[in-house]
Parts: sequence; structure tokens; C-alpha cells
Amino acid sequence: MQVENFLERSAAQLPDKVALVCGDRRLTYRELDEQANRLAHAMMAEGVCRWDRVAIYLENSPEAVIAMFAALKAGGIFLVINPTTKADKLAYILDNCRAKVLVTDVSKRSEVEAALPNAPKTEAVLVAGSHPEPFGGRRFRTLQECLADFSPERPPKQCINVDPAALIYTSGSTGRPKGVMLSHLNICSAAESITTYLENTADDVILDVLPLSFDYGLYQVLMAFKVGARVVLERSFAYPYSVIETAMRENITGLPIVPTMASILLQMDLSQIRLPSLRYITNTAAALPTSHIRRLREAFPHAKLYSMYGLTECKRVSYLPPEQLDIRPASVGKAIPNSEVYLVDEAGNRVGPGVPGELVVRGANVMMGYWEAPEETAKVLKPGLFPGERVLYTGDVFTMDEEGYLYFVGRKDDIIKTRGEKVSPKEIEEVLYSIDGIVDAAVVGVPDPILGQAIKAIVTLRPDCKLTAKEIQKHCTQRLEDFMVPKIVEIRDSLPRTTSGKISKRLLAAAGEGA
Repeated sequence: MQVENFLERSAAQLPDKVALVCGDRRLTYRELDEQANRLAHAMMAEGVCRWDRVAIYLENSPEAVIAMFAALKAGGIFLVINPTTKADKLAYILDNCRAKVLVTDVSKRSEVEAALPNAPKTEAVLVAGSHPEPFGGRRFRTLQECLADFSPERPPKQCINVDPAALIYTSGSTGRPKGVMLSHLNICSAAESITTYLENTADDVILDVLPLSFDYGLYQVLMAFKVGARVVLERSFAYPYSVIETAMRENITGLPIVPTMASILLQMDLSQIRLPSLRYITNTAAALPTSHIRRLREAFPHAKLYSMYGLTECKRVSYLPPEQLDIRPASVGKAIPNSEVYLVDEAGNRVGPGVPGELVVRGANVMMGYWEAPEETAKVLKPGLFPGERVLYTGDVFTMDEEGYLYFVGRKDDIIKTRGEKVSPKEIEEVLYSIDGIVDAAVVGVPDPILGQAIKAIVTLRPDCKLTAKEIQKHCTQRLEDFMVPKIVEIRDSLPRTTSGKISKRLLAAAGEGA
């Protein structure tokens, strides 16, 4: 199966069902499929052939969804670029993958025109929006023209399931983003596994406020279309009250969140949020503090809450069955269906229950590699259990219990060594989150001439909270071993975040901020 089959099959089975809601627009499966066919023919007219890259630089919108499937139908590889990306990074991504076509919006003109001189392989620009003019001297069509002038008939199939389908650019150790290559098989396998344990059906209505450039946001659309469900697509969670009003009006059944969203939700009056059909809540990107889990379950007692762990290179690694929350509240669960995980020490030897080790993932969901980066790929895709097999070394340290449930310890490069002891930032962060009034917390190690590294906690507080740094330290002293108590506590108005919503410890430590 190829990824575009998700849309095509649902369009055949449920042609008149509303598949996508975005603002005041409601599109059926038939409409989406026909428009994707038209845009695919337009892309092919611009020279897109099998495996050519099509870059999509748009806000969350129907046009972005249509462009993704159009690129696949044309035999291409799609990549969604975060709409907040600036010209320098946009140019780097376009040039790095040699995107043949760029799909964008008239509102992005300044960034696109600044980027195109450094992206010589991008030959054509397809533009959404009213009264656009040509961009950067490249061949140019409006999406309106594409959808009016080209055939609604389905283009002939060009790809098989081991062909690449998508590139997702993620932060790299060199400071330049890396393109994670995902095949049709990778995506279909991950979607099948996740929809199986979430028990998704055509009756689901899934709220998606996460950027489509983020795999968690992207997969909400892909998985919904796979089962014939409906997606309520929002641009962001910047206006939470408006988003919640939409969620209530659309009677959502699925609510994917990241910790940032959980923090915002828990500051709202949850008694006024009525979601009677809400069937499940999922969390990934970073582990939810146990205090957040408890409060969300109290607010939505009829919804199952799935704690999950994953990374772009394999989409999803593990999930915690909701019935295990009370038994293992700190666990991120066990391997997703049709995959296998194990832990290894520094020498690559498997370790037993309770012993920290780097998490290794086997399965059809493991990426093909990083785009044209063989050395970076070799660092994470290594020989597996059988000859010729490559498995993913995640760089994350876990422990595993005797039943196969995983407990996150930290990134290999996040572990703090202080006074000769190895300290997991997550363990301290859990204690910080248990303090009433703390909204967000991050723990980093900073250079110290005596300790090697000193532990620093950076927190944000509720507006009505008057906690002091000394009070926070006192609380930690009562709950942590002495070497784990933060030496430094800094209270801020906000914490820097990545585009996927994670607190960015790299930014906290950069330019002296972590000192």
C-alpha cells in the first residue's frame, strides 16, 4: 500500500463524508481526492517525476493537506516546512533536498523571494491566495488555476511501498536540520500500528492543532484518512479558548496534546469544557508530569489517556495502555504493535530489567535514513539482530521492567554529572511539577568548578503564584537526595520551545543562558 491510498480508499468508501474541517471550510473525501488529483496533474506538468521533492510551506490548511497527497499521487516525495521558518533556513532546506516545486501562500512572499536565489533547483512555485504575482522569477501557477485547469482523474501509480514518501526535517547535531527519509512502508506501518492501539474508526473526530511539519501533527491527518475519520484542523493552539470552542462544537473524540498544551489546558476552567464524546487523549513529544496526568484524568474521566513516546526517525516507539496508568504512572509504555525494543549498554550488549541502557528500535516504522547524510545515518542506524538488518539507536536512556514497560531516564547527552553522581533531569522535573503553582519546568547542568556540573532549575509560575526560589529549593530538599537538589533556581515568564512544543534545553544552555 502507498500513503495516498489512505485518501483514495476513504474517498471510494465514504465519498460524501466530511473529511476535513478547517475554519469555516468543510471538505468531503470526494472533494479532497479530486482536488489532490488535479494538483498532482499540475505538478506533473511542472516536471515532477517519481521521487522528486515537493516542498509545502503553508500554514495548517486544506491546501497543505491537498498538496501532500498531490505530491504522492504525482510519484513525488513531500516535505512540509514549518510556516514560521525564516528565509535562511527555508533556503537551506529547499537546496538540501533540491525541491523541484514549492507550494506556498501569497503571505509568504518575502521569505520565499529571499530564499529562492539560494535554492536554484526549485523550478516552479504554486501559490495559494488572492491576486498573487510571480515569485522570484520562477515558473508560476496559482492553486486556483491548478484546481480549475487540470483533470480530476487519478494519475497512474508510479511508486511501490519501499519508495520514499516524505522528508521530515528535524534538528541536527551540527546545527543544520536533517531530512528524515520515510518510505510508504514506514508511514503505513506506523499508521496501522497506532490506529490499532487507539482503536480508531470512521466515527472518530480528531482535533489537530499541531503543525503538519511535526510528525505528530502530520500523522493525525494520515491516520484519520486511513480509517475514514474526520480531522478538525487548527492553525495552532495560540488561542486556546477559540480552539476549545471549536472542539466542543465539532464534538471531538480524539485530542492529541503535547506538554505545552496540557499546561495551558490545566490553567483553564476545565469545568466549562464539555466534551461528552471525547474518547481518548494522547501525549507525546515529552513525558507528561504525573501531576498533569492526574488532573487531566479528573477533568475528563470518560476519556482514556495514552502516554506515548516516539521520535521522528520511527514515528512512535511505545504507548502505555490506559489501564496501566495507576499501576505504572511514570512509564511511557511498551513497544507499539509490530515492533520490538530493547536496551543496550555502551558496548552494545543488551541489559536486563532495571538496568539503564540506550533504547534500540526494530520495525518497519524505522526510517530509511537521513537525506544524503550517510555519516549521520550510520550513527543511529546500526547492525541489528540479523545479518543485513539495521536498527535505530535512539540516543535516549531508559530502564525496562520485567514486563517490558519503559521508563525514561534522559537523553544520553542530557544526563547531568554532579559530585560524581549521574542525575536524570526528569526525576527533578517531576518533583518541580508537583509543586502547586509551577506551570513549566526544565533542569539543566551548568559548569561548576567544584561540582563538575551544578544543577539548575528554570521554572514558570501561574500569574497568581508568589513562590520564591528558596521555597522551591526547600521543597526539592524534602523530596530529593542532596546531590539532586538544584543549586540554582531561576523563575522566568516563559521557557524557549522547539517547533514541536518541547522545552528547548539547547536554547536554555546557549549563549550563557544556562550559566
